[in-house]
Amino acid sequence: MFADGSLRHVGNGAVAMDELHRPFVRKLDALAPLHAADKVALAAIEADAQHFPSGTDLIPDGGWAEGMIVLVEGYACRYKLRKNGRRQIIAYLVPGDVCDLDALGLDRMDHAIGTHSNCRVTRVEPNVVSDLRRRPAVAQALQTAARADEARLRVWLVNLGCRSAVERLAHLFCELFMRLREVGLVNGNSYLLPVIQHDLADTTGMTPVHVNRSLGALRRAGLIARKGKHLTVLDLPRLMAVAEFDPGYLQLGSGRRMGEIASSWMEPPI
Repeated sequence: MFADGSLRHVGNGAVAMDELHRPFVRKLDALAPLHAADKVALAAIEADAQHFPSGTDLIPDGGWAEGMIVLVEGYACRYKLRKNGRRQIIAYLVPGDVCDLDALGLDRMDHAIGTHSNCRVTRVEPNVVSDLRRRPAVAQALQTAARADEARLRVWLVNLGCRSAVERLAHLFCELFMRLREVGLVNGNSYLLPVIQHDLADTTGMTPVHVNRSLGALRRAGLIARKGKHLTVLDLPRLMAVAEFDPGYLQLGSGRRMGEIASSWMEPPI
């Protein structure tokens, strides 16, 4: 999708953007405090995003992407598709994430990246990536982001191998809550979750029927509520306890600050 030049190239211009609409800036600033000039350079990248519909493969399995691809708006995922049609989702990508940070030095991708909703995405030219990496704070943030991606893979492996069905979903919902909150995309205690039960099944190694039962158990326990494409966390400390969720692996801010989110939890207004 990207090798044919379908995305506009990002140059070195500076674009002022509202803080709320700069998830890439917010995420990297949470990973390593950025200077004002760093934020301006990153905001220019976000301003140059293009729209892609839901169900689009941004990078196919075995394909390649020149430069760096940043998700500015919407949901995407990393996945593997077997010859028999079965799919395993191996990561969700949310606004502010670099889709191919682990693939910049690879000849080809060993998995696909596809959209779960309408998305805004930008591709950063290799020369601009090099310029960004000459900025110490940005380079540190990108390095920390890569470590966090690796840590999420390890945690997801534990999720699939050692946790019960209810615990798997609880852990996923805690992770998405923390990641989306960091980039300003949790409204009250709710966030967008544009995935269906088949997607959750392909994420957690369960059948859609088992996912449905497990979601019901979380609802009956008063931990979550779901309406349309939005999920509301009703009791974050209890949900974290069910999942044995420790946010430290996300590398977002400090572990202490993430812990404060749960300890200062307030129930949503009725």
